[in-house]
Amino acid sequence: MAWNEPGGNGSKDPWGHRKKEQGPPDLDEIVQKMQDKLGGLFGSEDNGRKGGGKGEGGGNNSGGNNNEESLSWFTIGILAAILLSIWGAFGFYTIQPAELGVVTQFGRYSETTEQGLNWHWPYPIEQVQKVNVEKVRAVTHKALMLTKDENIVDIELVVQYRVIDAKNYLFNVYDPDNTLHQATESALREVVGTSGMDAVLTSERTRVAADTKVLIQTIVDRYKTGLKVASVNMQNAQPPEAVQAAFADVIKAREDEVRSKNKAQAYENQIVERAKGIADRLREEALAYKAQVIARAEGETKRFLSILKEYEKAPEITRQRLYLESMESVYSKASKVMIDIQGGNNLMVLPLDRIFGNAARASESELSKALSRLPQATSTSPKDNRQDNARSRGGR
Repeated sequence: MAWNEPGGNGSKDPWGHRKKEQGPPDLDEIVQKMQDKLGGLFGSEDNGRKGGGKGEGGGNNSGGNNNEESLSWFTIGILAAILLSIWGAFGFYTIQPAELGVVTQFGRYSETTEQGLNWHWPYPIEQVQKVNVEKVRAVTHKALMLTKDENIVDIELVVQYRVIDAKNYLFNVYDPDNTLHQATESALREVVGTSGMDAVLTSERTRVAADTKVLIQTIVDRYKTGLKVASVNMQNAQPPEAVQAAFADVIKAREDEVRSKNKAQAYENQIVERAKGIADRLREEALAYKAQVIARAEGETKRFLSILKEYEKAPEITRQRLYLESMESVYSKASKVMIDIQGGNNLMVLPLDRIFGNAARASESELSKALSRLPQATSTSPKDNRQDNARSRGGR
């Protein structure tokens, strides 16, 4: 029979040794082995004590218990130091350039740390909350508002803001973002309520946004939310759908009014500038005529004075020269030519071409003036002309 068959000597192996029963490991035995190993590493003095105790016979058991107790406390201290180091390593944290770290000790504010590697007492003693102070946040508000003239407008507003005080942002107000949203609605209602509908929808939209920004910042500063409003932009402002058509007609009429005013202003500028140009031209012509008359008078005066000097030197010759110049000036403008014939009558020559040409031009001008003074004659048919001729012959 085999040694491991049923009914055989199953409790012994082939060499006659008794087999140990298989079962779970003993925890006390494992701890004892660990203590023995640690004692061999750190306890040379304890080993000597352990050997002396064995030599004393009866005191061997008492010395072994004391050594085991001191070794147990030493192991606990080593484990505690290791655990404490691991726990302390969890206190290191890094703050990014755009962030601030808010440290709380047992829930109370302790300090604010800046960018870089920092350390704090790990949880549960201290905690760190990181706040991004460079990020631009935005909130959109859309609502129906009542204006000063009791009209309703539909307004959409976008507010951009960021955190400037991390401590106030985390601890002063329960929900600072929601607080800013409510402050936006309150400020917008106040500004729109003191403005007219036309101003809000057209000409004063920029002013409404600027006043709303100032009022929002005043409210969030009053509550110490740690927020800074960067900009307020009015995305849309229009009347309710029921009156949009009528309001579009009003806007069109206003644009027509502005266009007509601009056209009239342009015409006025044109007329005024033309009148100014004519006035300047007349003024310049008058000044030129004045200068011309003065220059001519001065020239005639100088000429007369020069002739006077010559006359005083030779009166007869000067008198004769003046006479000839005067007659030449007169005859040069006449249409008749006188020829002095010695020993006979004077002969007069008439330039017929010039005479006829002057007469033709004079007759044409007189004829046109006479025709312009006559009333307009009615047109008659040839048949009427023949009848009139017949009557005239019968009358004769």
